[in-house]
Amino acid sequence: MHDLLRTILAYVLILGILVFIHELGHYLAARWRGVKVETFSIGFGPAIHRWHDKSGTEWRISAIPLGGFVKPHGFEGPEDATEEQKAAWIPGRTFHDKPVGSRALVIVMGPVFNFLFAILAFTVLFAVVGKPEIHGDISQVTAGSPADHAGVKPGDVITSIGNTHILGAEDVMATVASHPGQQTVLGIHRGTEDLSLPVTLATLKNGGHDMGSLGVAFAISRGRPVSLPSAFIMGLQETWDKSVMTLEGVWQIISGQRSAKELGGTIRIAQLSGQVASYGLASIISFMALLSINLGLINLFPIPVLDGGRLVFYVCEAIRGRPVSRRVQEVSMQVGMALIGALFLFSTVNDLTNIGLFHWLFHAVS
Repeated sequence: MHDLLRTILAYVLILGILVFIHELGHYLAARWRGVKVETFSIGFGPAIHRWHDKSGTEWRISAIPLGGFVKPHGFEGPEDATEEQKAAWIPGRTFHDKPVGSRALVIVMGPVFNFLFAILAFTVLFAVVGKPEIHGDISQVTAGSPADHAGVKPGDVITSIGNTHILGAEDVMATVASHPGQQTVLGIHRGTEDLSLPVTLATLKNGGHDMGSLGVAFAISRGRPVSLPSAFIMGLQETWDKSVMTLEGVWQIISGQRSAKELGGTIRIAQLSGQVASYGLASIISFMALLSINLGLINLFPIPVLDGGRLVFYVCEAIRGRPVSRRVQEVSMQVGMALIGALFLFSTVNDLTNIGLFHWLFHAVS
């Protein structure tokens, strides 16, 4: 019960902070461009608590902690607004009346604030505790493990697992964990040689579900605090590296080089939130920075209903000199909603599979 409570609280706090940062970007950009903000909500659904500030914005904390939103004044536009909404518009303060550049700025600043938060978090982390480094070469091979039987040796660098290109030690652990019992081939760089070693991954039980095991360990160098300017530069580099690594991982899933079973959703984020909460403040900050990067990148994907999809519409409008037709926007939004819904459902099924729910149900009914 204690672990469950910690997981729920950590998830709500971590996601709530990151959603607030994202929506704050939209809010501040809207205020800067002279747009009145009607609502700033953390969470969806019924409001648990609400209040109004001096500018007339309603601030909400809502019941369902799965995101949030900012509603600019006049966001719906003349074609979609009711007569009552049009009558309430304040001239010069509506979103739809602003130039396309201002509208695009309001939309893009949400993801931008996520990246800025990641840079700030990494900067603080590196300035206070330093940057721990996981070495890419194997430091230890467990006797009798799949790696040992395959002929892996200390000092080897794993460059691929099956058809999946490996990006580092963390990638090795994540890829192996998601392929329990699989027969595959390790791409190994040893000295000046590149080897291919067949291996059958072991299967371990972890929290009721199967997890792959290879039997190798990687050395971790403990970092040392650095000066603030150095920490800021390192924070920029770390944010860039993690962004590139995330996009490469997404492309590998899309292109079939990596299993789609690695996609995690809300339940997985909650699990990880609870785990890092037990490791200490430095782990929490690092996890929040990584999650903020992912939130920023996902929102920039060119899918309607996401920030990236709206930016595509605004780019087209800037090029053509007129907005994309209402019909095209409506159909695109419907397709985008379907894609997001399918992705949410798929990731949730993955999460439930990973925690052993379907395995338990199978045995319960058989």
